Amino acid sequence: MSISPSQGSTGGGTVVTISGTNLGGAKSVHFGSKTATITANTSTSVIVTSPSGTGTVPVTVTTPGGTSNPLSFFYVGAPFKSSISPVTGVTAGGNTVTLNGTGLTTATAVNFGSASATPTVVNDGQLTVTVPAGTAAGPVGVSVTTAGGTNNGLTYTYVDAPTIVTLDPASGPTSGGTSVTVTGTGLTTTQSVTFDGVPAPFSVISDTVVSVSTPPHATPGTVDVTLTTTGGSATVSGGFEYLATPGI
Repeated sequence: MSISPSQGSTGGGTVVTISGTNLGGAKSVHFGSKTATITANTSTSVIVTSPSGTGTVPVTVTTPGGTSNPLSFFYVGAPFKSSISPVTGVTAGGNTVTLNGTGLTTATAVNFGSASATPTVVNDGQLTVTVPAGTAAGPVGVSVTTAGGTNNGLTYTYVDAPTIVTLDPASGPTSGGTSVTVTGTGLTTTQSVTFDGVPAPFSVISDTVVSVSTPPHATPGTVDVTLTTTGGSATVSGGFEYLATPGI
């Protein structure tokens, strides 16, 4: 005989198929000392719903012809999640997060809200998963499904990519120090603002406003301005012009 799956939740409720011969008219199926609920039966198979249990138990089928040899079924506890890192990412998904906890070896799915992803199991205490796209910016619950059940309790926040609408003023001296107001959207989690790749000091005023002080630049001319948040980056090509210092 064979049994599939050979493991399931300690809480019971796993649908198990037992295959073999002369199984017609099965009267009972035992998981250790407990009786499983038979939902279908033919001469070559018995489908049951496992009862609750712990550890590894023998599974036997009893028919009018007697009781079968035992097969092993392993009860798996529900997973426990202790942390997720990082806790935010772009609404488009695609970034990798790490989940830590216990009982993760048999993980088959990680749900971010209603969106499901297939994890890579590192070991019983850790797995990684590529975040699926979110439906909108904002927090969603994260659940892990294993042979032992499903565990919730962690939160992941989707963040929209930023946009830059205006830079005011859009020019200043090569010596730097110009106070520039950047307006746009999704600016709350701003991590950096660069002028031609050079980081500039900044302050987040609101989700739509960031105040920046331009860094010095060696030569006059226009440069790209890039603002990066946890939701991604926005670049204005030639968005700021460094002006030559007058000479007399």
